[in-house]
Amino acid sequence: MPQTVSLDAVEAPVVQRSDVVVVGGGPAGVSAAVAAARTGADVTLLERYSALGGLASGGMVLVLDDMINGNEITVTGIVDEYVERMAKLGLAVYPPAGERHSSPEMWAKWGRWGAFDFHSHTNPKPICYAVAFDPDGWKRVSNDLVRESGVNLRLHSWFSRPVVQDGAVKGVVCETKSGPQAVMGDVVIDTTGDIDVASRAGASYAQDNYLVTLVFRLGGVDTATAERFEQENPREARAINRKIKRLLGGAWELWWLKTPVPGVVWCNAPHLTGFDGTDPVSLTEAEFEARARIGAVLDSIRSDLPGFANAYLLDVAEQMGVRQTRLLQGEYVVTKEDVTSRRHFADSVARGRDYYTPYRALLPRDVDQLLVAGRHYSATPEAQRISREIPPCMAMGQAAGIAAATAVEQGVAVRDVDPALIQRRMREQGADPGDVPAENATVAESAAVDQTEEAVA
Repeated sequence: MPQTVSLDAVEAPVVQRSDVVVVGGGPAGVSAAVAAARTGADVTLLERYSALGGLASGGMVLVLDDMINGNEITVTGIVDEYVERMAKLGLAVYPPAGERHSSPEMWAKWGRWGAFDFHSHTNPKPICYAVAFDPDGWKRVSNDLVRESGVNLRLHSWFSRPVVQDGAVKGVVCETKSGPQAVMGDVVIDTTGDIDVASRAGASYAQDNYLVTLVFRLGGVDTATAERFEQENPREARAINRKIKRLLGGAWELWWLKTPVPGVVWCNAPHLTGFDGTDPVSLTEAEFEARARIGAVLDSIRSDLPGFANAYLLDVAEQMGVRQTRLLQGEYVVTKEDVTSRRHFADSVARGRDYYTPYRALLPRDVDQLLVAGRHYSATPEAQRISREIPPCMAMGQAAGIAAATAVEQGVAVRDVDPALIQRRMREQGADPGDVPAENATVAESAAVDQTEEAVA
């Protein structure tokens, strides 16, 4: 047993009271806060860093994907507003509808933007609706959406502990430069990515680890020369890229992608395994390991890869890209089979690529007046690994925000909100809640009901 110390009870001044308190200002959190405010609630959004955006900005995960089912765009709503606003700023790029198909010409034009269906086994992979964007553009749009919707934003507020009374969450305490501060609310939404609030409030959860990545960007890249070399010398280019990926110690098929900023490329690497995203010692080791690999690969990039002779390290992400830690075990636990079979649920309130998220997967079994949204939703580790991309997490956030505001409006517990009302209000806000199953969906609601009954029993 580790040595422990006993501390005096925390006395935290109540600095804010709101109908809805959202903890975590990443994509899911901003979506939740904005959706709740638009539904009529008074909302406070808490974020530990100096800027909004989470892994989309601080983590520099710079492609929005996993939001198509064939030719249908399945994830809509607040994510669309981000794309439209960033595009107006010249900070988002995506292929037009007429160029979303498989051909060597389209691959040559769009492949290095990351705008392809990475689930496809065809060669070349089909170009699809996916969006390359700039991290600072994401921050700017986040600020605008929060300000315009009237959300009370408190940055530099690091969640410390929940306030729980009679099995219900009544608010949270944050650590700040001014000491501990309490923010109270009728409903709390946990969008921390690691269910920091829910786990400390007593909610059941599972824990597992997956890849972590410290993303970096290179400037000074002649992308036209690099792409021309790859297209004219595919065998030599593959050999060079294999060497670079070995030095990085892990990367997806394309280790660099273009960004909306000329001469700047995004490197979604190095991938690291065996690190725990909830352990500060493990995360510190991961930071050092990742930076060592990034430093080791730069000389090779400059000398071996045409177009990269003048490349320099522009920046490294402020946040480690943690994909999986704690996962809620809620009223329904989404399984890998649910995702791969495209199982449809009567209480679906959010869509991903071709899968559906039931409202019950956002509800802890053990704690009242608490919702979760984002990569830590109620799913098995295997299911979460194929359903955790940013757009689906934003859809969950939007649904959770609407549910929380609706609960306050009606004076009911969040678990008693009618999913049909959430679905209707999602559509009113321009989002597809997945209430209508696609042609390739598997409608098997009875399996979900059976699992819920087993969990309760």
